Amino acid sequence: MKAVTFFKILKHPVKFRMFLLSKLPLALIAGLRIREIDPQKCVVSVPYGWMNKNPFRSTYFAALAMAAELSTGVLAMAATLDRPVKVALLVVKLESEYFKKATGITLFTCADGEALTHTVQQAIDENQPQQFTATSTGVNEQGVPVAVFRITWSFKARS
Repeated sequence: MKAVTFFKILKHPVKFRMFLLSKLPLALIAGLRIREIDPQKCVVSVPYGWMNKNPFRSTYFAALAMAAELSTGVLAMAATLDRPVKVALLVVKLESEYFKKATGITLFTCADGEALTHTVQQAIDENQPQQFTATSTGVNEQGVPVAVFRITWSFKARS
């Protein structure tokens, strides 16, 4: 039930902004938005604008990384909800590849929700930390790949 409520908050424009203000204020300032979310997939947009541009007239890599991490992170957070024990989650590794300048809206998609949920359950069942590398692919408005991020999450059941 908590996961359903969490998704409703993320889908509501005002509640989502309040969530960002309280948990990720830089994401709010950078203009990140969740475009689509369900237990399996999340799509996050990041605009090219004054607040997140670099000297090369494209979106700064840190703003791209923030959007990619958010697309994997909300799925990871949702996977830890509705569990019999609390589960700690932490980013332990980030890898990225860049293919094209990000000069407009970039959409990052992560479709690893099911695998993240399985990894969380494994951490609980085995009472051992587990890691999963989620992939978030960023495309521009024409659907051309801009960047791919691989974000490794660690999950540990708390006793």
